[in-house]
Amino acid sequence: MTVSDVLSDDEIQERLGALEGWTIEEGRLHKEFTFSDFNAAFGFMTRVALVAEKLNHHPDWCNAWNTVRFDIFDHHSDGITHRCFELASAAEERAP
Repeated sequence: MTVSDVLSDDEIQERLGALEGWTIEEGRLHKEFTFSDFNAAFGFMTRVALVAEKLNHHPDWCNAWNTVRFDIFDHHSDGITHRCFELASAAEERAP
């Protein structure tokens, strides 16, 4: 990935339309997922971690009991790239 892989603001806004609840915060794709309890939240993180590893694209995220907060940014390209949206889509597919 290079800086040329960074999506334009227009491209980002267009792709956001396909992801319910995702926003841009501090230059990163952002969303919080809420689950019934810690076990469900941690299981979700585990499922997404397997995809992140395959994509070699790892989110900045945290878990507080039943909530998982995502912030996705391509550190190599210093911006939001198509891989950020791939990971966000994978998270959506794995959320209950």
